[in-house]
Amino acid sequence: MLALHNLGAKKKVKRRIGRGLGSGRGTYSTRGMKGQRSRSGGKKGLKLKGLRRTLLSSPKFKGMLPRYPSNQPVKISLLEKHFEPNAKITPGVLYEKKLISNLKTPVKILADKEITKPFEVFGCRISKKAEGFLTKAGGKIVEMEDAKAEKKA
Repeated sequence: MLALHNLGAKKKVKRRIGRGLGSGRGTYSTRGMKGQRSRSGGKKGLKLKGLRRTLLSSPKFKGMLPRYPSNQPVKISLLEKHFEPNAKITPGVLYEKKLISNLKTPVKILADKEITKPFEVFGCRISKKAEGFLTKAGGKIVEMEDAKAEKKA
């Protein structure tokens, strides 16, 4: 019958290893006969060697990532080929025409030959030579900060 006087906490009996032959776990004390794991402190050494092996086999960090992302280059001759005169060129429009691969990395317009059509370039980086070709053709360049201010207004 279950009552308060016969209730008690169930204790887990700890096995007493290495306490003589009569204990049932004597002689080699469940460690086997010879080898590193049979000695005292033997298991720790094996763990460390295993850790070293995993560290050596894992791929190492090589090199450094650039602080600033590289630009997506767009040749000025492609702008003349794909756009009408006085067109507004933004990274979004370049992405729609599939001249750039994504909108996250900045766009830089590079010069490869002179152009005849004038364009308005918004929010793109531009090389000095390309800037000269664009202004000579009658185009206009709006800097990145100016383009952000126009969006807010």
